[in-house]
Amino acid sequence: MTGGARDFDGRSLLAVFAHPDDESIAAGGLLAWCAARGARVSLLCLSRGEAGRGGGDDGDLGAVRGRELREAAAVLGLAEVVLLGHADGMLPWLPPGTLARDIGAAVAQARPDVLVTFGEDGLYWHPDHIAVHEATREAVAALGTSGPALYYVTMPPGQMQAVLDAAAPRLAASARRDLLGIEDAAAFGAAAQPPTLVLHTGTFAARKLAALRCHRTQVADGPFDQLSASEAEALLGVEHYRRADVGSTAPAFIERLAAPPLEVG
Repeated sequence: MTGGARDFDGRSLLAVFAHPDDESIAAGGLLAWCAARGARVSLLCLSRGEAGRGGGDDGDLGAVRGRELREAAAVLGLAEVVLLGHADGMLPWLPPGTLARDIGAAVAQARPDVLVTFGEDGLYWHPDHIAVHEATREAVAALGTSGPALYYVTMPPGQMQAVLDAAAPRLAASARRDLLGIEDAAAFGAAAQPPTLVLHTGTFAARKLAALRCHRTQVADGPFDQLSASEAEALLGVEHYRRADVGSTAPAFIERLAAPPLEVG
């Protein structure tokens, strides 16, 4: 590979998602890969995920998931995590402009070259995800071509079903079979638009899996616990992105990742 292991020094990427664990399942390979090559990678998470599965200290699942998020961010090599406290499950019903203002403030602070968020399908039509997609697009569009290059992440159709199929023979009869609370694995990516950038993240898929496992309240004793690092590369290593028609029109540094990925120990 040309450019060496730190050839993204001076570049920056901001990921904007709705809940803890979204960053890992949707874009964990990209985030870890960019960080390893020297980019400053930061995350804005708009809720604490308190409506998810599992328990928490004194019933505060949001506090537990916040800690899980920071553990996952360390695995991925993120430079900064901003975790807001909007009510999980209520993002579409916040006062108009609230999310766009939060996202605009994060863009002003991080000054990213590239911003990554959900596509129109919200991975599997999750209303919070769709609200974040719409607000992010609004915030970037308001900046015109001086804004970051905006990319939508989607799930390759059938990817999560393949994960479940691979893990199923090893799961105990009493084990959970949901994927981050979603019972229908085929729903992930079923309505995704075609990508403009397909990434084969190689060994960074193992970091993606490790980050996912940090979200223990959501994944423990389920399919992701059954995968090996080599299976992660085969089952989670492909990520799909589509460049938006708003924001910067200049070449984006993540397009260079279409080359074979950097091997890491």
